[in-house]
Amino acid sequence: MAEVKYTEDNIRSLDWKEHIRMRPGMYIGKLGDGSSEDDGIYILVKEVIDNSIDEYVMGHGKKIEIKIQDGEVHIRDFGRGIPLGKVVDCVSKINTGGKYDSKAFKKSVGLNGVGTKAVNALSDYFKVEAYRDGKSKAAEFNRGEILKDGKQVKSKEENGTLMVFKPDASIFKNYKFRKDFIENRLWNYAYLNAGLRLNFNGNSIYSKNGLLDLLTRKTDPEKLRYPIIHLKGDDIEVALSHGEQYGEEYYSFVNGQNTTMGGTHLQSFREAIVKTVREHFNKNYDARDIQTSIIGAISVRVEEPVFESQTKTKLGSVNMGPKGPTVRSFIVDFVKKELDNFLHKNKEVAESIQKKIVQSERERKDIAGIKKLANERAKKANLHNKKLRDCRVHLTDKRGSDMEEKLASSIFITEGDSASGSITKARNVRTQAVFSLRGKPLNCFGMTKKVVYQNEELNLLQHALDIEDGIDNLRFNNVIIATDADVDGMHIRLLLLTFFLQFFPDLVRQGHLYILDTPLFRVRDKNKTFYCYSEKEKQDAIAQLRGKPEITRFKGLGEISPNEFEDFIGKNIKLDQVVLGDKVKIEELLNYYMGKNTPERQVFIIDNLKVEIDELEELNKSVIDLEESVEEHLDEEVEV
Repeated sequence: MAEVKYTEDNIRSLDWKEHIRMRPGMYIGKLGDGSSEDDGIYILVKEVIDNSIDEYVMGHGKKIEIKIQDGEVHIRDFGRGIPLGKVVDCVSKINTGGKYDSKAFKKSVGLNGVGTKAVNALSDYFKVEAYRDGKSKAAEFNRGEILKDGKQVKSKEENGTLMVFKPDASIFKNYKFRKDFIENRLWNYAYLNAGLRLNFNGNSIYSKNGLLDLLTRKTDPEKLRYPIIHLKGDDIEVALSHGEQYGEEYYSFVNGQNTTMGGTHLQSFREAIVKTVREHFNKNYDARDIQTSIIGAISVRVEEPVFESQTKTKLGSVNMGPKGPTVRSFIVDFVKKELDNFLHKNKEVAESIQKKIVQSERERKDIAGIKKLANERAKKANLHNKKLRDCRVHLTDKRGSDMEEKLASSIFITEGDSASGSITKARNVRTQAVFSLRGKPLNCFGMTKKVVYQNEELNLLQHALDIEDGIDNLRFNNVIIATDADVDGMHIRLLLLTFFLQFFPDLVRQGHLYILDTPLFRVRDKNKTFYCYSEKEKQDAIAQLRGKPEITRFKGLGEISPNEFEDFIGKNIKLDQVVLGDKVKIEELLNYYMGKNTPERQVFIIDNLKVEIDELEELNKSVIDLEESVEEHLDEEVEV
């Protein structure tokens, strides 16, 4: 091997925009195309809106206007406006911003001075315009390079800041903003900032009662054991109730940031509920019996929060302020005092909580014996050798891997040995695991959790994910259903979705569940190959190739060679995130799709069948037209 020289020429210093563009994942997490809520284009939107929210928190501006059209984002707040002499610096100089001055922004999310710089560097077009005391100043950029540095001019606009950007298409390939993802994020902003009005593409988003409104929107009041408890204090707000779902469901926030991976504040909230309930009833209830079926939300504001990544999805261990108590002690003390007082004043609620705990305890003990036998069977099945081809990096790893790798940890749930074999050969062994199903799993709709332990396939699956006692120990950040693109594959997909929604809905709500999108067709000639995900893409590919192309229909994943699969589960992976809308009621959803046939479902199937027939007829006409065009073209070539 030739010796590689290491000299001064190998040492490079990158400027701020080069570094961001070379390592965007360090600043905005995964890139993606907009099909997942945590894709980079949404982080760009968040970084700009966070600045506007901080203005509102500091008492400036009661509305924010957001418009997204044709991939371009406009965000206008009515705060104080960036000081005009620092407009360019604030969006193009790392470690420059007003948030380092704790007097100006005491409890802000973005304290590292990177947010809008990352947006600037990762945008084809970026514009900032500040309005302040009758004057304004604008600047325009392309991928961080300044195009226009405007002069200060007179303005009749209200004070505030306008930012416009269009993500760089060379980095965010084929990106598309999803309206429901944007609205969900904006609703969270509204809940956490009661009284703030956000206008999104002409629609108004507003909350009067904060986290009480959040849980009201996320739940079905008829399924709650008691009315939502809503408690507020300085720098803290909580809301909670017990429902009838399996597992726990939490929404946690720090300084307005949705901490989807939780952290110290959420752990402390859960701990505080257990402590308070035990002391109130003077009984040492099992924590699992207290916590099961809880739906809760917590928001805290701290000075100088410490997050575990730039995307701020998990809070580290911090104090409330430089000389304040720890976040843990602050939350535990608040909940113990306020929740205990509430339960003393509301005896009916206290009785409902106790009844729920006793019921959970009875159910847990009822399946204890079955659970023990199921665990023994799981060991005998030699899970890690036969069912699961594990990876090396997991979400729960305490050391040895960075957060980016942990977030990339994935498990593909496949049907049969051929599909799992192809994915196993093509996967990244560091971050991608494969679990192989044997046949169709049980339709567990309407059943109790006892069935999970009695059914070997479902029991082994929950062991592979390590979610037996909830998703705190979930080993993989991305749980990916990878089934064949035929009727049987679709059925297995529905059965798996039913399993997760029935027993582990928080896994879905926290954004861990995905569907793998694999190509239906391969269209190729001697020079080019196209992989097509729809009939239309197939026809477009045929039109681009001359002569008679070879067309392959991939019925099963096992038909795709490992070399090809490496691309489909690698850098070009296409995943559809399973998302529950705010008002989706899981029981009604499962009853409609997985319960006994209902007249409503029959009507749905018939109506959609008519639509598909109409579309097929239209497609068939297009194919005939295309064939005639190709034949005419070939005839012309023969004549020449």
